[in-house]
Amino acid sequence: MDLLLSPQLLAAALIAGALYALVALGLNLIYGTMRLLNVAHGELVMVGSYVASWSFSLLGLGPWPALILSPVAAGILGYGLYRGLFRRLLANPALTQRIEANSLLLFFGISIILQNLVSLLFTATPRGYQPFGGAVIDLGVASVTGGRLLVLIVAGIVTVAAMLLLHFNTVGLAVKALIQNREAASLAGIDTEKLERWSFIAGFAVAGLAGALVSMVEQVSPFMGFPYMIAAFVIIILGGLGNLTGSLIGGLILGLLETYGVALTSPNYRSILVYGVFIAVLLIRPQGLLGRARIVR
Repeated sequence: MDLLLSPQLLAAALIAGALYALVALGLNLIYGTMRLLNVAHGELVMVGSYVASWSFSLLGLGPWPALILSPVAAGILGYGLYRGLFRRLLANPALTQRIEANSLLLFFGISIILQNLVSLLFTATPRGYQPFGGAVIDLGVASVTGGRLLVLIVAGIVTVAAMLLLHFNTVGLAVKALIQNREAASLAGIDTEKLERWSFIAGFAVAGLAGALVSMVEQVSPFMGFPYMIAAFVIIILGGLGNLTGSLIGGLILGLLETYGVALTSPNYRSILVYGVFIAVLLIRPQGLLGRARIVR
């Protein structure tokens, strides 16, 4: 019982939940607006992690510049892929009939390419660094490293800001309209192609930012992305496909379940807990806790 009431454990759960929510936000944004199943999302987190790691070790930059460089690099990659591949996919009526399956295959190929390209360029050896010199900060009720505190602050601010943008900003409301019904959004005067393009780029950039944060608390390697991709899919199933607010709630739930579950059992059961939650939600409430967004293309 003392373990369950530990502020230190609660802090760890909130940090994990905030990071998971940020990872899932980019994936759900792309699916919600475009119905593209990005199974390469974990590799985008990996790319962001490598950009942050190398900016620290090679360029001697601190953690703050990495929080800019990583999303910019991932966003540029997203723009290139949109222009080179996905714009044609979305413009072809025959291909959009099976857009989820087609996008899954394309992203699967992209994930393999990114894994092997990074492995070829930087080797498969895990690497890491300690932002703020690994300093531990006493918060009174709990102590965390500077890197983990930065994860909580940045992931929390970005995720909450995204939710506020969706509810109180014209662009955010246009995104919500696009998620609900693309044809109706177009008839209302929304430039759906432009909005899809920027949603695609933003989804990549958010994944890159999440990767920068991951690199500050874990070692990075070319094959680190798969667990984050699985976690992101678990979260959007929890919160509802296309439901961006659900990404925040689902991330916090997964962070709490994983942290407390591992504390009560063993770290060896982490994957079992994540997959168990995934299967349970699919069986009990497949539409998610908040329900899926009504997506019409």
